[in-house]
Amino acid sequence: MGLFSTIMSKIFGHAEAATPTSGTADAQASAGASAAAAPATPAAPVDVDAVLSDLASKAGQPLNYKTSIVDLLKLLGLDSSLEARKQLAGELHYTGSTDDSATMNVWLIKQVYAELAKNGGKVPEGWAH
Repeated sequence: MGLFSTIMSKIFGHAEAATPTSGTADAQASAGASAAAAPATPAAPVDVDAVLSDLASKAGQPLNYKTSIVDLLKLLGLDSSLEARKQLAGELHYTGSTDDSATMNVWLIKQVYAELAKNGGKVPEGWAH
């Protein structure tokens, strides 16, 4: 699983965990097992801002996840190293120089939010532009 898939799973999985469901424990367990096997686009749009705001309120440190790819990765408990960001840039087809990390980081945060929106995330206006 690539880094973007992990980002998507963390955000969409957090939203699903926060949404109460009805059904038996067996049904919930089997749904959880299938969701863990392959991240799927949620049936209803996931409010990305609400999920991330909730995580940020529990982070114990201020994180500027709306505009910083490093802070977004930290908020999700993921590797925010330059190497990890270069891997993410490759997954998302970044064509610029990965040696210019500032430019790459600005592109990455916008692209991550744009991709989340394409995959069922409700992203606030301006985050993906």
